Amino acid sequence: MRSLSERTRYATSVTPKCRRSITTGGLICYPTEAIFGLGCDPDNEQAVHALLALKDRPVEKGLILIADNFAQCLPYVDDSKIPQDKRAEIFSSWPGPVTWLLPVKASAPEWVTGGNPSIAIRVTDHPVVKELCQAFGKPIVSTSANFSGEEPAKTLAEAQAAFGDRVAFYQAGELGKQTSPSQIRDALSGKIIRS
Repeated sequence: MRSLSERTRYATSVTPKCRRSITTGGLICYPTEAIFGLGCDPDNEQAVHALLALKDRPVEKGLILIADNFAQCLPYVDDSKIPQDKRAEIFSSWPGPVTWLLPVKASAPEWVTGGNPSIAIRVTDHPVVKELCQAFGKPIVSTSANFSGEEPAKTLAEAQAAFGDRVAFYQAGELGKQTSPSQIRDALSGKIIRS
């Protein structure tokens, strides 16, 4: 039997193999601002449900999309419903570790939104994730690399030990400088959902 290191694949910069893994419906693990994340193509229903099953996470909770820039998010966000008086606060926080609940576009997949009227969006400044989203050409799902109720992985080795071959590709890289997962704020109310 092959060792875990032989079975898993990882690199120090985004490679064609990583891009291929996500475009063919695989799950990937990658570094974010504070923790390692799990992701997939948000438009691939089978991949998203596989990710939810892996984490034992109910679809109704919805998922975060992480992007290189806001333009990548327009297929999922109803930009016309973002109030003018909130736009400066939202866009001045990006790129950075703030996730905003924004009005969802009617065509956005329910397996990502959980059927909620808003969608969680973050424009990242993490260089590996930016490169990943640039290579993929759109946002990716971003959820913590852990089983529900457990602590998120802070190292690639922790993630590999937890998920093994159930993740198609492990993207190496350093975490950002944040000490906790991104703050989540509601764009319409300004309420902080997660500090």
